[in-house]
Amino acid sequence: MNQTSFRHVVVMGVSGSGKTTVGEALSPLVGLEYRDGDDMHPQANIDKMAAGTPLNDADREPWLKQIGQWLADRPEGAMVGCSALKGKYRDLIREYCPAVVFVHVHGDFDVLHERMQHRPGHFMPASLLQSQFDTLEPLEDDETGRVFDVTRPVEEIAQKAAAWIKIGA
Repeated sequence: MNQTSFRHVVVMGVSGSGKTTVGEALSPLVGLEYRDGDDMHPQANIDKMAAGTPLNDADREPWLKQIGQWLADRPEGAMVGCSALKGKYRDLIREYCPAVVFVHVHGDFDVLHERMQHRPGHFMPASLLQSQFDTLEPLEDDETGRVFDVTRPVEEIAQKAAAWIKIGA
């Protein structure tokens, strides 16, 4: 396994930002297992989103706890894709895994809405994107993380994120 300074990483952002694509490209560069947080949603959450209803904090809490526990259960390190839209959501993940850092894949609404229109088979409809932007709280100065522009090529985002993760600063 590659030596990595940051061992626990959340690839965060609104739906359609490319969390899974970036996470899968980044994983081999830093030697960390990647898991898509969408796979950890309870069926009730998936059904709610598929019906066009945004999740509320109560819906998200058990999912975020599961993500935090999944990271904490991997002392060797791991990476997960998770929207982590609010500071309190990131705080909840940190309760389980205090050293987690965030790779925020970010883009403007129109770019991401267009992506979501051409994403077959995903449970999250494009109609919920605005609610995610409304909920999104940028990383605070006291949170360890970096923001990466989704309009850049995936390979470039992954390389830059890997360099930052390996340096650990």
